[in-house]
Amino acid sequence: MGGAGLSAGEARRIALAAQGFAERRPAGRIDARHLRRVLDRVGLIQIDSVNVLARSHYLPFFSRLGPYRSQLLDDLAYRRRELFEYWGHAASFIPTRHHSLFRHRMEGWMEGQRWRWEFEEQFPRYLEGVLEEVAARGPLTPEALDDPGERRGPWWGWGRGKLALELLFGRGEVSVAERRNFERYYDLTERVLPPETVNGATPTVEEARRELLLLSARSLGVGTAKDLADYYRLPLTASKPLLRELVAEGALQQVGVEGWREPAYLDPAARLPRRVEARALLSPFDSLVWFRDRDERLFDFHYRIEIYTPEPKRQFGYYVLPFLLGERLVGRVDLKADRAASALLARAAHLEPGAHPGETAEALAAELRSMADWLGLERVVVEPRGDLAPALRDVVGVGPHATWPGTAVE
Repeated sequence: MGGAGLSAGEARRIALAAQGFAERRPAGRIDARHLRRVLDRVGLIQIDSVNVLARSHYLPFFSRLGPYRSQLLDDLAYRRRELFEYWGHAASFIPTRHHSLFRHRMEGWMEGQRWRWEFEEQFPRYLEGVLEEVAARGPLTPEALDDPGERRGPWWGWGRGKLALELLFGRGEVSVAERRNFERYYDLTERVLPPETVNGATPTVEEARRELLLLSARSLGVGTAKDLADYYRLPLTASKPLLRELVAEGALQQVGVEGWREPAYLDPAARLPRRVEARALLSPFDSLVWFRDRDERLFDFHYRIEIYTPEPKRQFGYYVLPFLLGERLVGRVDLKADRAASALLARAAHLEPGAHPGETAEALAAELRSMADWLGLERVVVEPRGDLAPALRDVVGVGPHATWPGTAVE
């Protein structure tokens, strides 16, 4: 693929294809191979603890594949050890084969936020003792330590044990061996990851960053320097000269994109489909939408997470998922899994400017039913908030869809 510039539509289709939305969902049973293909495209999956709907890291696979067994992801991470947890784009699942690309981050971990070296200075022997205890008794939770400390103080209410384990995790000395009820169990990295991973060669900082920028370009298809650097949270200042080198070597192509102020970098192997016919609800932490500036350039979609906004000041809701239909983000819906009532609640539904309410409601209703089935919920409940809610309530509660087991409007 060549050329000096891309239209806005071409850039959008390239981005959607790179993220796996230009392919049809599998028709048969989904297995680990399908999850691996998604991971190969997106590069990493952000982990988030909010469980109002489902843990965020399970949602990107549903968005691209449809209903699947969530245990498949747990198996890849904690049984097969094909994924490891680390700070990629925030807390993330990352393919184990890329572990060496993050060692420079681990080696420089104590140079980061001030609390890290303050804690090490204040409790040097304690940190060593925790590592020794993990070596002797791991895997361990913070509470299982001989001296976990009290949950108080200036560090997010964490006890000393949790802080120490997180520091050791950041430094790469311990890794997450498993999770139970989402709680981390820490063990020595050499006991968690395969020997060939732990003992493999370590690239230089520059080599690792170059490779991560190439991985970013592959997952994004096309992006600005900020887009590519943000994907793995690389420093922008250090990334720009590396991008220029990659362009000079032919590993990336510099292009202009209609409406973008900054130059863009194109993966030469990126696919440009003639059209994209996607239908997906997206986690707020999905890699397609996690960089808000890019959302506005690609989709003309202004998106902010309102979890930490007081309820009276929220515009769209608490846990709002963008809705992708075709090549555009056409709406957003505030979702909650009411497990006690076995209902998927659409607490609010809003239409994007220019989107057709009837077409959007039909497609969104189908996706909500599929998500409810995936989550083991018996019905979809559409609450009367938002300009898309009336059309969505009509579709969910009447017509041929009424034969869907348990469908209800309240």
